[in-house]
Amino acid sequence: MGRALSFPEGVRESHLRGKSWHRFANPAAVTGIGLFLAAALAGAFGGQPHPTRIIETPSARITLQFPERLRNGEFFEMRAKIEAKRDFADMGIALSSSYWRDLTINTMIPAPGEEKADDGDYLFSYGEIKAGDSVTVKIDGQINPPMFAGTKGWMKLKDAERTVARIPLELKVFP
Repeated sequence: MGRALSFPEGVRESHLRGKSWHRFANPAAVTGIGLFLAAALAGAFGGQPHPTRIIETPSARITLQFPERLRNGEFFEMRAKIEAKRDFADMGIALSSSYWRDLTINTMIPAPGEEKADDGDYLFSYGEIKAGDSVTVKIDGQINPPMFAGTKGWMKLKDAERTVARIPLELKVFP
C-alpha cells in the first residue's frame, strides 16, 4: 500500500534537511551585490545632477556645471556662464585637448564666432563682451566607448591672448 520514497542515486533523505543557506547563494556574495546596487542607486557611479562650481576673479564670475561622474556611452551636458565684471575685447573659452579626448561634442550653443586649436587647447571666441553682460555656453556631448577610467584637463577663460582664469576639470568614467 504505502510505497517508500526512492531518491536518485547519491541523494539521501538527509540532503532535504540540510542548512537553509546551503540551498542558496553564499551570503557574502548576496551582501556584496546588494551593497554594489545600493551604491549605484545612491549615484556613486553617475546619474546625478552635475555639481555647480562658482569661480570669482577680478574680471568675471564663472559658473560651471560640468559632469564629474558618467557612465561609458552616456550623453551629457556642460554649461559655463561667464558674467563679465569688466570689458573683454575678445572673450574666449579654452578647453584642454586632454579633457576632450574620447568625447564626442555634438553641439555648442551659442556657436562661437571663431574656433581654433591653440597650444594644446580648443579655443572658442565669443568676441567683445561689456562689463555687466553675460554669456552662457551649453555644450552637449557623449562619452566614446574607448574611454576608460576618465580624463583630466582644464578650462581657461581668456581675453584675447591673456588667460583670466584656469579651472581644473576631472571626469570619472564608469563602465
